[in-house]
Amino acid sequence: MPGLSGIPAAPHTLALDHVDFTLGDGETVAVMGPSGSGKSTLLHALAGIIRPTAGTVAFRGADLGAMSDAQRTALRRGAFGFVFQSGQLLPELPAVENIALPMMLGGVGYREATDAAILWLERLGLRHLAGQRPGEMSGGQMQRIAIARALAVRPAVVFADEPTGALDQATGRDVMAILMEAARANGSAVVVVTHDPNVAAFCSRTVMMRDGRLDGGPYAPTPSSPKSPSSPAAAADPFTAQPADPGRGWIGGER
Repeated sequence: MPGLSGIPAAPHTLALDHVDFTLGDGETVAVMGPSGSGKSTLLHALAGIIRPTAGTVAFRGADLGAMSDAQRTALRRGAFGFVFQSGQLLPELPAVENIALPMMLGGVGYREATDAAILWLERLGLRHLAGQRPGEMSGGQMQRIAIARALAVRPAVVFADEPTGALDQATGRDVMAILMEAARANGSAVVVVTHDPNVAAFCSRTVMMRDGRLDGGPYAPTPSSPKSPSSPAAAADPFTAQPADPGRGWIGGER
């Protein structure tokens, strides 16, 4: 359609083009590809941060696109965990309160949330950092705190966007090992966006994004994938899954 100036408008670019992606309970998947290929857009769509212009993103049988903003916010707060390249910790809060914050936003009291956060700090060998603020930590320490924050709510899925991009190789390897071990103990699935094949090697499956398209074939269970996504605990309300269900969800989308 011509623009107001009479110059034809540029054609719409598809960030995701006929993507079909399914995540199994407890599965770990690396999404690789060049910059601009659509990796982060895929992660944001799966996590309900953005709504796709077409197609469906489903979690526990519910369409994320049909949810209100408040419903998707609640879903991200309770069922999903996030680890970003920079950690994105709140600089004014000490480590223990950074970890406790998502739990408190979900209605947990301060004492209960901070007690749980202390347990996570002890689990990751970071108890001595409880009162430290992010500016007083190394990059690797901040990422460990971010992992604890993501997993403290016992999410069904952890989304990690270049979680080692700001770290040296040795520290990045340590951080990935901690993330995968803690997620496995939690029963959480993991989706990692990365440029680094060494990071992807920690996952049970790797798919490639190219020009908005996903290469990697249909979902195929691996020895580390405990269940097939063909029989998830589908409920009309995505918040009604039993906490005892370790994976507690699946994500799928097509077209």
